Amino acid sequence: MRKFNIRKVLDGLTAVSSGASASSAAQQQQAGNRETEIQETLQSEHFQLCKTVRHGFPYQPSALAFDPVQKILAIGTQTGALRLFGRPGVECYCQHDSGAAVIQLQFLINEGALVSALADDTLHLWNLRQKRPAILHSLKFNRERITFCHLPFQSKWLYVGTERGNIHIVNVESFTLSGYVIMWNKAIELSSKSHPGPIVHISDNPMDEGKLLIGFESGTVVLWDLKSKKADYRYTHDEAIHSVAWHHEGKQFICSHSDGTLTIWNVKSPTKPFQTITPHGKQLKDGKKPEPCKPILKVEYKTTRAGEPFIILSGGLSYDTVGRRPCLTVMHGKSTAVLEMDYSIVDFLTLCETPYPNDFQEPYAVVVLLEKDLVLIDLAQNGYPIFENPYPLTIHESPVTCCEYFADCPVDLIPALYSVGARQKRQGYSKKEWPISGGNWGLITQSYPEIIITGHADGSIKFWDASAITLQVLYKLKTAKVFEKSRNKDERPNTDIVDEDPYAIQIISWCPESRMLCIAGVSAHVIIYRFSKQEVTTEIIPMLEVRLLYEINDVESPDGEQVPPLPTPGTGSNPQSIVPQSHPSTSSSSSDGLRDNVPCLKVKNSPLKQSPGYQIELVIQLVWVSGEPPQQITSLAVNSAYGLVVFGNCNGIAMVDYLQKTVLLNLGTIELYGSNDPYRREPRSPRKTRQPSGAGLCDINEGTIVPEDRCKSPTSAKMSRKLSLPTELKPDLDVKDNSFSRSRSSSVTSIDKESREAISALHFCETFTRKADTSPSPCLWVGTTLGTVLVIVLNLPPGGEQRLLQPVIVSPSGTILRLKGAILRMAFLDTTGSLVPPAHEPWREHNVPEDKDEKDKSKKRRPVSVSPSSSQEISENQYAVICSEKQAKVISLPSQNCIYKQNITETSFVLRGDIVSLSNSICLACFCANGHIMTFSLPSLRPLLDVYYLPLTNMRIARTFCFTNNGQALYLVSPTEIQRLTYSQETCENLQEMLGELFTPVETPEAPNRGFFKGLFGGGAQSLDREELFGESASGKASRSLAQHIPGPGGIEGVKGAASGVVGELARARLALDERGQKLGELEEKTAAMLYSADSFSKHAHEMMLKYKDKKWYQF
Repeated sequence: MRKFNIRKVLDGLTAVSSGASASSAAQQQQAGNRETEIQETLQSEHFQLCKTVRHGFPYQPSALAFDPVQKILAIGTQTGALRLFGRPGVECYCQHDSGAAVIQLQFLINEGALVSALADDTLHLWNLRQKRPAILHSLKFNRERITFCHLPFQSKWLYVGTERGNIHIVNVESFTLSGYVIMWNKAIELSSKSHPGPIVHISDNPMDEGKLLIGFESGTVVLWDLKSKKADYRYTHDEAIHSVAWHHEGKQFICSHSDGTLTIWNVKSPTKPFQTITPHGKQLKDGKKPEPCKPILKVEYKTTRAGEPFIILSGGLSYDTVGRRPCLTVMHGKSTAVLEMDYSIVDFLTLCETPYPNDFQEPYAVVVLLEKDLVLIDLAQNGYPIFENPYPLTIHESPVTCCEYFADCPVDLIPALYSVGARQKRQGYSKKEWPISGGNWGLITQSYPEIIITGHADGSIKFWDASAITLQVLYKLKTAKVFEKSRNKDERPNTDIVDEDPYAIQIISWCPESRMLCIAGVSAHVIIYRFSKQEVTTEIIPMLEVRLLYEINDVESPDGEQVPPLPTPGTGSNPQSIVPQSHPSTSSSSSDGLRDNVPCLKVKNSPLKQSPGYQIELVIQLVWVSGEPPQQITSLAVNSAYGLVVFGNCNGIAMVDYLQKTVLLNLGTIELYGSNDPYRREPRSPRKTRQPSGAGLCDINEGTIVPEDRCKSPTSAKMSRKLSLPTELKPDLDVKDNSFSRSRSSSVTSIDKESREAISALHFCETFTRKADTSPSPCLWVGTTLGTVLVIVLNLPPGGEQRLLQPVIVSPSGTILRLKGAILRMAFLDTTGSLVPPAHEPWREHNVPEDKDEKDKSKKRRPVSVSPSSSQEISENQYAVICSEKQAKVISLPSQNCIYKQNITETSFVLRGDIVSLSNSICLACFCANGHIMTFSLPSLRPLLDVYYLPLTNMRIARTFCFTNNGQALYLVSPTEIQRLTYSQETCENLQEMLGELFTPVETPEAPNRGFFKGLFGGGAQSLDREELFGESASGKASRSLAQHIPGPGGIEGVKGAASGVVGELARARLALDERGQKLGELEEKTAAMLYSADSFSKHAHEMMLKYKDKKWYQF
């Protein structure tokens, strides 16, 4: 444990990591002559960076698979991601290094393995028997493109169909190609004059493994005899094929076609289909063919013991249903149900009771993978209800525009939010348990509550329980319901400053202790909410309108006006009186026709019923000023102990007393300085304005970058760059000044917004406001984009009744501090180096009259600073920690001497900085635009961690990245997914235990009984010795140039994981022998031996399993 003397020079601070240079202000002395020693316990070994879990819907899904025995679902995506889902709370994310799209997934059923086929013509074998799945083998096809794969149940031979129409066979244990190939020309022979197209389907006859059904895109289907290496039958149809499915008895199969028809074929009648169905075609009179429909992209044919079979299909709607939503059609006997989906269908699978294709299938559910959702349909209940989805897949229900993360919250918060959120649940779900139920939960080693809050484009806010690396939605708040909605575009008020999403959330400020919530929206509106468990009806919604101007009176201007002296606001007079008059607008319309004093949104004037949960305390809106729209809010803070909310933008700052519903402060940024303004400000010519008219916030949907608006987070000073609204954004970093484009206006004005100084950070606290102060008092610290910190003194009336009657007096203190770059975050430490949190009022139910006497009330109302140290003596001091885009400073108070300084980055800038607690200490955590994550000790600002994590590839990452206590952090990695990470060494070490297990040893169900007569006279399922056909001895070696084998990183570790599987003891013995052999071998043979060990173990284990697995007692 090192001790740091704040008074002396810190010699050790010069040895720091590259990119950050530390300097200590040695010449400055502490106020008072006491020598203060603060023990810093955090060392660099306490820090390590690693990803923990990824939550949310897999972005751009492309493939789906299900293991019916393990009950695990796999989803592949267009970016090469793999997401595996078991029971609620068991999920896993993996990534193919190439990033190529996943085109197909196939489980090795009940083996704890999965094969993925990618668009770059590679096959990969994943070992799922370890908590973090790894690739054991890969195979890269060089000359042919993969289009379809099929792995029969309990087989180790994978059929791979290609674009050229050929079928290759891969041994999934060694991941090598067999010499056995089915060539397209051999398969179709003279049945067609032209090439039949790519392979779109491969499956073996459920009753005869020796017969392979091959579907070609052009419409030709071939039943191939594997032993005789020739086609038994060829079925030709003049419509292109999309998919094929067998009846379980192997006598019939069904094809889906591009004209919206289904053809059912008898295996032994290849000349014409047994039946043709057009599920959505209009039946015409005179026996004519129905009108063609859209293609049926997939069909499944599932039988039941007790009734009619199910035919389930996607697509096939008639062409005249324009604008109709995508549908899944379920045909069962004479009934046809058309189930409409919210998004287009990527794939679907029918979940059946048996893994055996030659038994009655008994389907019980359909899992439908949509472009942006996962739906499970219950086939066993009338009306086919859907199952309630237990996974956190609705993060993107409306695009996420900001998020905040709170670890170590008060313990009663999650139950409180859950109880109000439980009432919001929809009804009408299936009564059954969620059928995807595989895997086991990990151990819970973290016991503290964690909450994530997401703000969305439609104005909704979601609270999530994020404890112990899981995610579950607790409660949803719709902030837009307070406003009148325009039914169509013509009715939209012409005061809108954005074309889309006028209610989008930009900043969330939340006090977990008092449960006060404050949001800032894109239409320059602020709403304050109070938490209540009681339902109330608000007759009139409390509302304030604020006129926040940007006034420049240039000394050299023709008028020769001087900057007016700073008014002293808040003494009970109408706050509007302190607003200076607006400068004349330069817009072209006449001055009397300008919009003035109107807000962007209209608050409802009818009574509002408010359910238990968050209820509106006050709505504040900025108004248009002489044709100039209000500028978006860049920072926000709320304090429950003081009953105040404060917000700022590039025009200035406004403070509101939400208890008395009055505006206390309304100042342009320049006026905050009074006569101390260090900048010479001049209006710019309109010609220099770089921003074209009409560039609203939602232009970002077209890929433009709007920014410098900054978004601020919950703890009052928190604030990250506001990087505008949803969707994918191109990186648009201005290399010259390493900052985002700084303009943000919806009209051309005479003053270039880039020259304006915006409010970028706000922090309520109880501290020393001036150098001469002898005791701390309530105040507000204000940070700006030009790196200035100003202090405003708050004079609060006594608690109880007086608080509601007497005004709060606010006055600038004259204290000014300077840093390089925009101010991002401020915090305060006491003499022991502990964090001094802002004062707060404990939560209480406001909608119930109190029986307690007034004393209790006044106690609750009085601002209490909850500093860990005992009551502060007069001589004791505090330390202000201030982090900007470029540097961090620790300033001793009340002397205002800078005692530590750290230049965080020279060439980039900090996007997010948070002062967080970790291992009973605190540190400053920063995320830079150059992709580095850094942490610094406090108060000495020693560098503890500097890791290059990820480049800032788009604005979404910058907009949503946030750190919280206990070494946790998160950001939105795609529009639909949250990536969580940790920078704590302890969490990294415990992560393996916390992760769930995907694979659990389960016995494979018994094969269907063949029956006595079928066994006696033949019939029933015919087995095939595939080894005899496809093995090297029978088929020879495959061409080396056709595909290249790549050993995976899973290697011997993967084998060790698999050794606990079905044939555990034998496998372990074999593994021990292999490892012993390796140790005895020569040094240069070690690598080869490891690979051999992996292959031979896997072969041996599988052979043993197949040998004993399906034998009945009478066969031994």
